[in-house]
Amino acid sequence: MHMPLTRRAKQGLAAALAAGSALTAFAAGVPAQAGAAAGTSSVEGSPVTCTSHRPGLADRLERDIATALHGHGKTSALALYDRTTGTSCTFRASTAFDSASVVKVAILGALLRQAAEEHRLLTSREVDLTTDMITKSDNAATNALWHQIGHTGIQHFLDLAGMRDTVPGRKGTWGLTQITAGDQVKLLRLLTSDNHVLGERARAYALRLMNRVVPDQRWGTPAGAPGTATVHVKNGWLQRSANGWRVNSVGVFTGGGHDYGMAVLSHGSRTMEDGVTTVERAARAVNRDLNLSQAS
Repeated sequence: MHMPLTRRAKQGLAAALAAGSALTAFAAGVPAQAGAAAGTSSVEGSPVTCTSHRPGLADRLERDIATALHGHGKTSALALYDRTTGTSCTFRASTAFDSASVVKVAILGALLRQAAEEHRLLTSREVDLTTDMITKSDNAATNALWHQIGHTGIQHFLDLAGMRDTVPGRKGTWGLTQITAGDQVKLLRLLTSDNHVLGERARAYALRLMNRVVPDQRWGTPAGAPGTATVHVKNGWLQRSANGWRVNSVGVFTGGGHDYGMAVLSHGSRTMEDGVTTVERAARAVNRDLNLSQAS
């Protein structure tokens, strides 16, 4: 569930991309191990907590994420993992937000799991619907798949994925599914590693669609991503009378030595552009710090 981009929004997002959103392209956090660095910073009383096997990286991420989200401590959440450096971060990662269109990745996962259990490939109709749902964020396609899979099928996938804090929207309102940054990162981890929920072909299909998102929807978590990374993204945006704009973004970064993902969720923005700015400020800090660490 999302509203189409207004002309003003498109102009604002284009300017943000031109200013530095390089595009080339869960927290089931990595547990702290011997030698892992960890500290704590906070945003308006909520802690930003990171662990890392790379000396100094956890402290730097905590400081920079806290700075990026200053003033949004009650209206945002973040989770990330980086397998290369054994890093994870959480900020209000168990707090529930309206999903808007980021739930479409979970819907895709549920369909792929359902097809696997039925020992079949996706039909040509399903290929068309999933392509439109992910690459264009098409709502009609999402409605069709949501009803086809059904509540039982959606919940079955969430249970298998360990996404215990995700609650499907009622009566077809998939955009009001309750999600957390932590569960979204669990899903991203699932898409990027061997597991018993989604097979290799299913994972590759999902990532390929997320890599093909149309240009005017490639904002959010890709902001500041390195040119050597292949970017896979899905965004969601929704305005409601209470809590203003919901603006969410999930992204996975692979290839070229990269293996990380993040989810940034927000609500309460006066305009969509304000929400995008909040998400991208945090994403730039994460992308910068994780990739600076490669040279340290």
